Formats: sequence, structure tokens, C-alpha cells
Amino acid sequence: MSNKQPQPVQSEHIALKARNVSFAWKDTPLHWVPGDPFATHTINVLHMLLPAGERWFVHVYKQVLPLIRDERLREDVIGFIGQEAMHSQAHDEVLPHLREQGLDPTPYTAQVDWFFEKLLGDRTLPPGKARRWWLLERVALIAAIEHYTAFLGDWVLNAEELDRRGADPMMLDLLRWHGAEEVEHRSVAFDLFLHVDGSYRRRVRTWATAFTAIVFLWQRGARFFMANDPTLAEGRARLRDFHLAGRRGTLPTTGDMLRSIPTYLSRGYHPSQEGSTAQAVAYLASSPAALAAEKEGA
Repeated sequence: MSNKQPQPVQSEHIALKARNVSFAWKDTPLHWVPGDPFATHTINVLHMLLPAGERWFVHVYKQVLPLIRDERLREDVIGFIGQEAMHSQAHDEVLPHLREQGLDPTPYTAQVDWFFEKLLGDRTLPPGKARRWWLLERVALIAAIEHYTAFLGDWVLNAEELDRRGADPMMLDLLRWHGAEEVEHRSVAFDLFLHVDGSYRRRVRTWATAFTAIVFLWQRGARFFMANDPTLAEGRARLRDFHLAGRRGTLPTTGDMLRSIPTYLSRGYHPSQEGSTAQAVAYLASSPAALAAEKEGA
């Protein structure tokens, strides 16, 4: 691994703002990637993971705000909090639509809520080192998770195969609006981690925890959706299905996912070195939901 210190790309920095978007789901089919329930449901796991996860991000970041000594970083974190709160709300609003189509996600979302609220939630710890340690652990976990949300955001902005297959435009706009904002704020969590701690050992340890949790929760969610889809006689979610969907372009490739690991673990890594803020901003300038939010707020 390189011994270089993380070097941000300054031109990739942008002032962040929350966009008060809304989506209408009545015309979105259950299999919004036509003829591909596996890709549909694998991506649908986002709607179950993100509301609880991003509420947890906001909760932790409100606790760490008093530790921030850099004014620009403070503004970035406040912008990040606003965007993540909107992401949580937007994905949460998809769940009633899934229930109307006969797919109730409650058994799975209850497990996700427990994971973020209990396992990763606040603990009764004495003031001082123990309480600060737990706060810094969670800040580092969020930085690791944000590496993958930015990875997914960049992927969906460039996933032209979803357009070619006629994916539902409302769902694509939700995913790409969210993905563009993930790319837009991709450096904030990492910069905050460097500011309050920056331990390489902690970065590696929390990456391993975050990656394991993401893989576990995601495959569990995909299996839940496939098994409970009322239109499928025998719905299954297998690793080879993920690999094949990646080769078709309807999901990220296995190779890209694996290559993201040494990228994050490189000592010289900084999120601004990946993805394109210009591409993200360009999408947000054309997103139907973002344009409607901007018009309403004008």
C-alpha cells in the first residue's frame, strides 16, 4: 500500500444544498426493470436500507458537530445532513407503494432498524474516552459506507443499460438524483473522519465491519424480496445472478466492486479522486424531480 497522505482534488469541492424532491409512484410497476425481477429487487434493497441508515448518519453527525474546528467542513457537514435527511424520506416513500403491490417489506425493515438503532446506536457510556471512542468508530463507519454509496451513485449515473431496457423513468430519476448527490458530497464523510481522527488502523477496521455488514444486509434483502415477490413462483437470489447482472450492465460488476476495496484502503486515497462532480451537477440540472423542487422553492 502507498504511504502517501490523502490528497483531495480541490476542483471537485462544491457547496452542498438539500433539494426538497418528491416522486409519484402510482405508475411504477413492481418489476421496474422490465423482465428482470432480480436486478429490480437487488436495487430495491436500497429502499429498505437507506431510510434507517441515513437517519443514523444524521443522528451521529449532529453529535460530532461540536468537534468540528474548520468552518468550511462544518458547512459541508450541515449540507450533508440536509441531503441525507431528504434521501431517507424519498426512499421511505417507496415502501407503501411496494405494499400496495403485495410486497410488504416490514419484516426486513424491522431488522434494519434494529441494526442501526440498537447495534450501532447510542450506548450508555461514561463521559470521556469511552464515549468519544464510540463516536469516532461510528464516524469512521460512515466514511466507509459513504465510499460505497458514492461508488453506487457513480455507477447508476452511468448505467446506460437500465435506459436501454426501458427501466421506469420515475425510479431512475430517484436513483440518479440520489446517486448524483452521493457523488456531490462523496468527500464529506471522509474529510470529517480525517478531521476528528484519521487513524489508518481505524479506517481499515471499520471498512471491514462496514463491508461485511453491507454484503450481509444486501444479500439478505435481495433474498427477502425475491422470496416474497407475489408474481414469482420460486424466487431466488444467488451470487451468480449478481455476477451475471453485472455482466449485462443492470447491476455493478463483481470486478468493480472488488477493485473498490484496495482503492479505499490505499493510504493515499481520497474520495474526490473518483467520480465526477461535473457529471453529478449536470444530472441534477436536468433531473425532473430536482427541477420541480427548484421551481417550487423559487
